Amino acid sequence: MFFDGLTAWTPGNVLFRMAAALILGSLIGIDRGAKKRGGGARTDAAVCLGAAMVMITAQYMDKVYPGGTDLSRMAAQVISGVGFLGAGSIIVSGHQVKGLTSAASIWICACIGLAAGIGFVDGAFLAAVLLLGGLHVIPLIEERVYRHSRYVRLYVEANDSRTMSVLLYRLKEDGCKIDMFDLDKSKPEGGYYTIMLTVRLPIGAEREAYLRTLAGTEGVLSVGVM
Repeated sequence: MFFDGLTAWTPGNVLFRMAAALILGSLIGIDRGAKKRGGGARTDAAVCLGAAMVMITAQYMDKVYPGGTDLSRMAAQVISGVGFLGAGSIIVSGHQVKGLTSAASIWICACIGLAAGIGFVDGAFLAAVLLLGGLHVIPLIEERVYRHSRYVRLYVEANDSRTMSVLLYRLKEDGCKIDMFDLDKSKPEGGYYTIMLTVRLPIGAEREAYLRTLAGTEGVLSVGVM
């Protein structure tokens, strides 16, 4: 690897490891912040630098107390403990879950920091580059795949709960396969019922055209895609 010498305990190596962790964490955080997602530059930089400091401290303890410490123990605590921080960025709103990618980025920032802290800077840089590349490329691939997917998650607003039966009957008659459905029975006064469905459309069905036909079902106020 390119930085084999960074595992040696020298002031220059320690400073380089900490700087690498800070920079890599900042880059990942800036990318997330630019997309208006959780876990911005300051959070990811702090997590990455903190994880690096844990590994540097573990190496220092091993140097001061040879054979009396386990370098992997502190790293294991970081990997499991940072999950609580990541969980704070997950938001559950109604039937939607947001922030999972932000939580994962915080967790991998900790892993990158651990790698940089022990001197495996090559792996830290590669992980950061692959992560940043993946966060930009994977959504493009997802969009192309999902565009042609027969599975669709629907959000339906209805006048009354009986519309659920009408809608399910209509979907089955049209050859759709229902994977999941959920009816929100807590209708507010003057409001409407909400129905969540995951449906596999029949072969040959054009998504937008079929959704327009569903919107014309008796009792259905609107049909949207999640």
